[in-house]
Amino acid sequence: MRRGHGMLNAGEVLGSVSGRLVTRDKQADRMLRETFAGASNGDAGIGVKGIGLPLIARNGERYVAHVLPLTSGARRRAGVAYAASAAMFVRKAAMENPSAPEVIARTYHLTPTELRVLIAIVEVGGIPEVAAALGVAVSTIKTHVGRLFEKTGGSRQVDLVKLVAGFATPLAA
Repeated sequence: MRRGHGMLNAGEVLGSVSGRLVTRDKQADRMLRETFAGASNGDAGIGVKGIGLPLIARNGERYVAHVLPLTSGARRRAGVAYAASAAMFVRKAAMENPSAPEVIARTYHLTPTELRVLIAIVEVGGIPEVAAALGVAVSTIKTHVGRLFEKTGGSRQVDLVKLVAGFATPLAA
């Protein structure tokens, strides 16, 4: 939240005028207004996955605003009013962003082989199938899975699958 206020105060990418978010690019500003108007009216314009809006800072650097809906169908049907209708996340556009597996490996201090086994568990299946796919003994995979459990706190293969799914970003297209 502090970074958001700092970004608004700096006025390089986004600003605030009379409590309304504004951008320096007229087209992006119009898109931003339409997006939030649609979200607050319960419009499906931003969909359940949200949308990305391109932004340009004063210095020409490019950013992306990801707008995610906060008004689920259940909330609308209940007729309960909420002050917030969408959440917006802004980040600098970059050519290289770390992939989910790279982030997982850094977070849990996984070796390259442990990461390869983790991804194989998710994509291939159980221990015998992973051993066959990687061309190693079942006991080798069991050893790596045991280390994965130690490092991640999981105790079942489904825990490893959930862990990887939890690192998937809702902001990806």
